[in-house]
Amino acid sequence: MLNILFMGTPDFAKESLEAIYKANYNIVGVVTNPDKPKGRGMKMVSSPVKEFSLEKNIPIYQPLKVRNNIEFIKEIKNLNPDVICVVAYGKILPKEILDIPKFGCINVHGSLLPKYRGAAPIQWAVINGEKQTGITTMYMDEGMDTGDIIIKETVDIGENETTGELWERLSKLGGNILVKTLELIEKGKAPREKQPADFTLAPMLNKEMAEINWKEKTVVEIKNLVRGLNPIMGAYTIINNKKIKVWKVNIYSNEEVIEKGVASMHTINIAKLGDILVANDKQGLFLKAKDGVVEITEMQAEGSKKMQAKDFLRGNKL
Repeated sequence: MLNILFMGTPDFAKESLEAIYKANYNIVGVVTNPDKPKGRGMKMVSSPVKEFSLEKNIPIYQPLKVRNNIEFIKEIKNLNPDVICVVAYGKILPKEILDIPKFGCINVHGSLLPKYRGAAPIQWAVINGEKQTGITTMYMDEGMDTGDIIIKETVDIGENETTGELWERLSKLGGNILVKTLELIEKGKAPREKQPADFTLAPMLNKEMAEINWKEKTVVEIKNLVRGLNPIMGAYTIINNKKIKVWKVNIYSNEEVIEKGVASMHTINIAKLGDILVANDKQGLFLKAKDGVVEITEMQAEGSKKMQAKDFLRGNKL
């Protein structure tokens, strides 16, 4: 049985750690990011990977940095892992670490490489309206998600699926694929497929991109942005000089909205992009977009909690 050092941080990584633990691999240690202060009381919170490791009595390492950390690299060498499994760890590994295990360092990545290399592959797949994505396992090298591919498995993305929902599905699939990958490595049958030259980047998300651009975005693009930023930060729009987070939407053509009796063609024509067409607790909240109408169904006003738009409109006017 392989001796494995696992490196990861969020719940996405915890699913993979749990999968190899249940498959009875010998986990010689777990490396995860240091605890962080969170919430109003700034209480120190451990990562999901650390929580699982504490529960299972797996040795835990939490270095502030891995590059040029001679003491930490020495500790890893002493553990003598056959494989290092890396899943959403959050730090790029230097060559000194990549060269330690005899079977190499294996990464579980939440996209179909070479598409969506980088920090936010799941989010960008949803934001860009992809119909499919998946999990890739690969041998790590010094580049950003550039290593040779071992296994790829494809999943369909639902029309209304959010990043959070897709994240959960892919995290479980990632654990299963990692176990399959380790089984192939153990048998000496793991393939190595070079990545093609064409690739897509999935950079870190930023707060600036969260504002809905009513003038430039189509209704489909707005819906995809809302899905893609749910639940990480939430897309938002400004109504009555107040920031409204938008968690869920429905989209319609102008003709569909007229058929529903929500608004007349005259109302739609005289409204500016981003203007409210209707806002009441009976019909809901509808705004004009570039090529149709967006209905906000779940929202969050400043200083308030998430709620259905119709519930919000019972006690508030827009």
